[in-house]
Amino acid sequence: MAKVSITREDALEYHHLKGKPGKIAVVPTKPMDTQHDLGLAYSPGVAYPVLEIEKDPETAYQYTSKGNLVAVISNGTAILGLGDRGALAGKPVMEGKGVLFKKFADVDVFDIEVNSHDPDEIIKVVAAISPTFGGINLEDIKAPECFYIEETLKGMLDIPVFHDDQHGTAIISSAALANALEITGKRFDEIRMVISGAGASAISCAELAIRWGVKRENIMLCDSKGVVYKGRAEGMNKYKERLAGDDKGHRTLADAVRGADVFYGLSVANVLSPEMVKSMAESPIIFAMANPDPEIKYELAKEARPDSIVATGRSDYPNQVNNVLGFPFIFRGALDVRARAINEEMKFAASQALYNLAKEDVPDSVLRAYGVESMKFNTEYIIPKPLDPRVLLWEAPAVAQAAMDTGVARKRIDIDEYREQLAYRLGKGEQVRHFIMNKAKASKGKKRVVFGEGEETKIIRAAAQIFDEGIATPVLIGRQEIISEKAKLLGLTFKPEVVDPTRFDKLEKYIQAYYEMRQRNGITPNQAAQLVQDPNVLGSMMVKMGDADAFVSGLTHEYPEVIRPALQIHHTAKGAARAAGVYIMIINDKTYFFTDATVNIDPSAEDLSEIACLAADFARKMEFEPRVAFLSFSNFGSTPHALSMKVRKAVELTKKRCDFAVDGEMQADTAIVPELMEERFPFSVVKDANVLVFPSLESANIAYKLLARLGNAKAIGPILLGMGAPVHVLQTGDEVNDIVQIAAVAVMDAMNRK
Repeated sequence: MAKVSITREDALEYHHLKGKPGKIAVVPTKPMDTQHDLGLAYSPGVAYPVLEIEKDPETAYQYTSKGNLVAVISNGTAILGLGDRGALAGKPVMEGKGVLFKKFADVDVFDIEVNSHDPDEIIKVVAAISPTFGGINLEDIKAPECFYIEETLKGMLDIPVFHDDQHGTAIISSAALANALEITGKRFDEIRMVISGAGASAISCAELAIRWGVKRENIMLCDSKGVVYKGRAEGMNKYKERLAGDDKGHRTLADAVRGADVFYGLSVANVLSPEMVKSMAESPIIFAMANPDPEIKYELAKEARPDSIVATGRSDYPNQVNNVLGFPFIFRGALDVRARAINEEMKFAASQALYNLAKEDVPDSVLRAYGVESMKFNTEYIIPKPLDPRVLLWEAPAVAQAAMDTGVARKRIDIDEYREQLAYRLGKGEQVRHFIMNKAKASKGKKRVVFGEGEETKIIRAAAQIFDEGIATPVLIGRQEIISEKAKLLGLTFKPEVVDPTRFDKLEKYIQAYYEMRQRNGITPNQAAQLVQDPNVLGSMMVKMGDADAFVSGLTHEYPEVIRPALQIHHTAKGAARAAGVYIMIINDKTYFFTDATVNIDPSAEDLSEIACLAADFARKMEFEPRVAFLSFSNFGSTPHALSMKVRKAVELTKKRCDFAVDGEMQADTAIVPELMEERFPFSVVKDANVLVFPSLESANIAYKLLARLGNAKAIGPILLGMGAPVHVLQTGDEVNDIVQIAAVAVMDAMNRK
C-alpha cells in the first residue's frame, strides 16, 4: 500500500490557495433567480413556515435544514495529537469534520468553535443554539471535561449528542477486534485486554468491548502513572474508577501486557516496546491507535511477533482504525429517523455493521483507491476501508433500525426503501443502478446467466455477488479445478455451477444442433465440434438450447468476437433488421441514452431510424419517456450535405413508424439545452432530449468515452438491443460492479422477453 507524504507546504496550499480559503461553504438549495423566488425565500413568503413551526415545532424538520444539519463543536483543548491549541486553531479540524460528513454521508455541518475552558459555559452555548440542529457532534474536548459536557447535554437536549473522540474509535476498534478474534479463534469472554491511555477514547473503547463480551475484570487500564487499580490515589477520576482492577501484581505497562491477548493503544507514541510485544500471548492483537505516531510502529510489532494482528490509526498501513468509518454514517442514520439520542444500542449496531461488511467482497473502486490488486478478509484486512462507498449502505440503516427498535426515533421508516434512498445520495448513477438491480431481483434469482470467461477472477467475484444478491443463478464456462481454486483464494464460500467444454455431457447434442444450424454457411461437422467448445459459441448455444436464460461475455475478448457468433446463432429479434448498442450516460443529475456506440459503423438512414426506435423502447423499459434527438453538425437544414441529409431522412422515417417525441437533424448542444432550442427553434417538439442518436459509431464512441473520461460521467453499458436472445457484451477492463450491472441488464432482458 502506497505511503502518503504530507508536507507543511502542501497542507497550507490546500487550505488557502486552491479556491476559497478553508474547506467548506454554504450553498443555496432553492432557486434565487427571480423576484418571485426572493419573495418565497424571504419576505413575505418566509412568514408562512415561521407560523407553522410556531404551532408545531416538529414541522421544522419539513420546512428547514434542521433534519440534515449537525453542529461540530469544539473548544480546541484536545486537537488531534496536538493538545490544547485554542478554539480558533481548532477550526481547520472542525471544517475537516464538516467535509467528511458531507463527502461520506451528505450531512451538512456548521462548525462552531467555543472560546472557553469552562465546561458549564460550553454546555450553555450548545444548549442555546441547539434548536438550529438535528444533532450535536462534540470534538477535540479534553477529558474528563468531555464526559461531563456530553452527559449533561444528553440529559438536556432531545437531539443526538455524540462525542466522537470517545465513541468513534470505540465503534471502529471493537468491530476490528471482533474480526481479529474470529481469525485467531479466540473468544471475547476469554481474552485479557490491556489499554494504554485512560482518556475519553480509552474509557469508551473499554465499555464497548465489554458490550461485545469482554469481561470487565479482564481489562487492565494504564495511564501515564501506570496501571489503574483500586485504591490508587494519584491521577484518578470517577471514569477511571469504573475500570480499576484488584490485581496488585501489575503496576507498569510492561507488567500488564505480559501474557495479554489484546493491546489497545490510545495514548502516545512508542510506549510499547518490541520486548513487551514478545511477552504477549499467542497470536496477539495489537491496536496501536495513537496519531500520527502509534504506540509501536507497525513494522516493529510484526517483526517482534509475526503471528500478531496489528492495526493503527494510519492510512499507510493495513487495518486503519479511522473514525470516518463511524460518525458520518451514525449521524446519517440518526437524522433520518429524527432520533432523540444516539444510545448504546445504536453504537453497537454501527460496530456490528462494520464487523459484517469486512467479510464482503471488496469493490474494484476501493482496490484502485488504495493501489492494490486484491483485498480480502484476513489478518491485514479486518475492517472496511474509509473510502468504501458501501459503508453508508450498511451502517446508516443499522443505526436507524436500532434507533427505532429502542424507541428513540421520532419517525419510522422502511429499511429496504431507506437503503435505496441512501444509494440515491451517492448520485444519479446509483439510482439508475438500483433500478436495474431491483428489476433483475424480481426474478428471485431464477434466471440462469452463463458467463463465457468463467475462469477470470473478476467474473468469479461478480458471480458470487450475483448469487448472494439474488440477481440470477450464475453459470461459469471454464475448468472446474481452476475456478474452485480461485474462489478459494478469494475467500469465497460460493460454489458456482461450472460448465467445462471438454467434459460437458450435452456436448454432442450441442455440436449436432450447431452443425444443422450452420451447415449451409460452410461449417463442416469437424468445424462444428471445434467451434462449440469456444466459450462464446457455447454460451450462446446454452441460451439457444434452453439451458440458460442469458449469456454475458467480453471481458477478455474484442466486441465482434462475442456478437458475431451470437448473431449467427440467434439472429436479430423479431421485427428488427439489425442489432444496436446503447450506453446509459449519467451526468450530474441527468440521464441520457447514447446510441449506437458499439455495433453499426456507418448506418444508413433506415438503420438510424431502427436504432432510434430500439433505444427509445429501452428508455421506456427504464421508465424514461423518450425524447429523441438525431444529432448532426447541422441544425434543421442549416448546412446542407449528404451526411446531414441522411440524418434528416432518418428523422422522417422515424416520425412515420414510432410514437415518441423525435426531431432533428440538430447539433448536440441544441439537443440538450432547452433554452437554446426554445430561443432558436421553437417549432421543435423536442426541447430537452434524453435519447441521442449519433450519425455513426465513430461519433458516438468518441462522445461517450470523452464524457466518461474527461466529464466524470457515469457510463452503464454497452447494452445490446435488437438481439434474438438475451446476449450482452462486457468491455475489456470492466470492474466487478460493471459485470454485475450487465448481468442484471441481461436478466431484465430475459424477463421482458417472457
